[in-house]
Amino acid sequence: MTFEDFVAERLDPLLRYATVLCYDPHLAKDIVQEVLLRAQQQWPRISTEVNSPAAYVKRMVTNEFLSWGRRKWTREVSAPLQTLDELGSPTADSTHRYDEREAMMAKLATLPRRQRAALVLRYYEGCDDAEIATALDCSQGTVRSLVSRGLASLRIRSHSPSASRTLSTVKETS
Repeated sequence: MTFEDFVAERLDPLLRYATVLCYDPHLAKDIVQEVLLRAQQQWPRISTEVNSPAAYVKRMVTNEFLSWGRRKWTREVSAPLQTLDELGSPTADSTHRYDEREAMMAKLATLPRRQRAALVLRYYEGCDDAEIATALDCSQGTVRSLVSRGLASLRIRSHSPSASRTLSTVKETS
């Protein structure tokens, strides 16, 4: 598979994933652009030596998001998540579900980056503990701790014992 074929196939999912991670579609585009520039330079190695180039590049996006905070990230979220629907094909979305998704995305944006990444990988991407541990370069126990703490924070913020069920709604409506 050529790099151009890979980008044509995986750009939209990478942009959606990065947008959910950082709650800012413009920052998500910057992160994906940075990652794809580096991936293009390393593509001969990635395409031949890596078992799953898509998973490898997704991990690059995760790492870029986590390290972006050390360079440019602020905890203040200035732009509402308006363009998430523009990144993929349009789908019918009821107002109530859209409001729930917006509320959950805003709550996710308040979590620490590693907790947010763990929750997005678990509930948005459907990854198991081992896959998340690989993506975040930590142990499976740390993954369970990050997910547990993130869910506890979301429950406190939403006064709801069903934060994980609402996170599934984010995936369904995205």
